[in-house]
Amino acid sequence: MPFAKINGIELYYETHGSGPALVFAHGGGGSHLSWWQQVPVFSSHYTVITFDHRSFGQSRDIPNGPGPNAFVDDLTGLLDHLGIQKAAVAGQSMGGWTVCGFAAKHPERTTALILCDTTGGVETTATVKSHANIRERSQGNLKQILANAYAKSFPERQPALCFLYQQISALNTHVASNLVPMLFSLKHDVSPIVKHKTPTLLVVGEEDVLAPPQVMEGMTERIPHARFVKIPQAGHSAYFECPTEFNRIVGQFLREV
Repeated sequence: MPFAKINGIELYYETHGSGPALVFAHGGGGSHLSWWQQVPVFSSHYTVITFDHRSFGQSRDIPNGPGPNAFVDDLTGLLDHLGIQKAAVAGQSMGGWTVCGFAAKHPERTTALILCDTTGGVETTATVKSHANIRERSQGNLKQILANAYAKSFPERQPALCFLYQQISALNTHVASNLVPMLFSLKHDVSPIVKHKTPTLLVVGEEDVLAPPQVMEGMTERIPHARFVKIPQAGHSAYFECPTEFNRIVGQFLREV
């Protein structure tokens, strides 16, 4: 199994296909496995890179490690390890902080930025209020937050798919208890993304209650050139709930940019 020695840890990753590099960064309820409906589709045209964030899946953090504070450097180190100079980066929920931070820190290495159901560390009045509401409702408890990780109708509409989501999520047994407050405290200066006019897509499920559509649409205040798209009947995990539509939207965006 491929592990890369990066920033003091063994980071698990996979690569599939060939062509321009495309990274998928998972959310707090997932791992590299979460992208099983994207990898076969995009690997026919791209070198698709998936990985487990530290403390997730098969990647472990060091004792009292930096957690989310190291996510951006971990991704940078992984691309360096693979000899990849430039990549399109896509992140869902927690993974949005990783890819948005990477794009802000390394705009010259980012061919496209895709933020899926995530505010990604972009600070607006609406994102600050949204995070405060989440903290108040969940007390920062990740399990309570993950209970809203998909649309309420998803278990009834797609019971097998929902069960698989839950099983993948249950594989994460080493997540730090302070993950959520640490993540929400991370803010990214997106001015380099704007200055470089990095092609940016904001895609969200219409029924997302953790990164609501109106909150994500408001992120265009900070990234005016970003394209905003909603996916009907999807919640916080649009990529998992409605993969055909998600893949179509992302694929079209990447072909255009």
